[in-house]
Amino acid sequence: MFQPVKIAPSILSADFMDLQRDIDMVAQAGAGMIHVDVMDGHFVPNLTMGVPLVKQLAKATTVPLDVHLMIDNPLDQIPWFLDAGARSITVHAETLDEAGMRRAIALCEEAGVAIGAAVKPKTPVEVLEPYMGELDLVLVMSVEPGFSGQSYIVGSEQKVASAVALARAAAASPIVQVDGGIGVETAVLVAAQGADSLVCGNAVFAAEDPAAALAAIESAANGARRSVLTKVQSEEEVA
Repeated sequence: MFQPVKIAPSILSADFMDLQRDIDMVAQAGAGMIHVDVMDGHFVPNLTMGVPLVKQLAKATTVPLDVHLMIDNPLDQIPWFLDAGARSITVHAETLDEAGMRRAIALCEEAGVAIGAAVKPKTPVEVLEPYMGELDLVLVMSVEPGFSGQSYIVGSEQKVASAVALARAAAASPIVQVDGGIGVETAVLVAAQGADSLVCGNAVFAAEDPAAALAAIESAANGARRSVLTKVQSEEEVA
């Protein structure tokens, strides 16, 4: 069955002096989630937004808030973001051992909030295999986390394919999300390998017409996904 690819605009690239306008714009354009990049200046070399802003965002939109914790101490802060109104929380596999990851999963499950796990470009997605059946989202970073506007790391689509294969092997169906350097061309690459959710920053918010840019990326991704499904169905019919 065809499952449409959804765009998760990253407000790290939005205009913070007119954030309500930008959020309303991407909501009206059909954003699947609002991606919120939380950085602590330790796990990544940048410092961004935190709990107070997430609380305000939760009041400002009905689009689910997808909170990406790029921080050293996610177990300490997950409860804060749950209280603030996050609908999805993603932690980094690099910051937690197995017990910690299971605790993060439990905290979000108890709150009825989706839990995701992210891997940096040099971290093999296979580290998530023990939790694949418990995760709602798997995030493949296609740039080094820390700053918006970076270029897509060539070959990241193969890591997406690995994440999809791991999920299938576990009889699981987490959302497979990709973050970093995503525009029309790279959206096609990752969607063809099974990505369900695409985090887009500058490709949307820096565009002359952000709503049109979002629609174009979504259309390109869904076109790529349909093409792959059509090919698979044709091969099955021949077989």
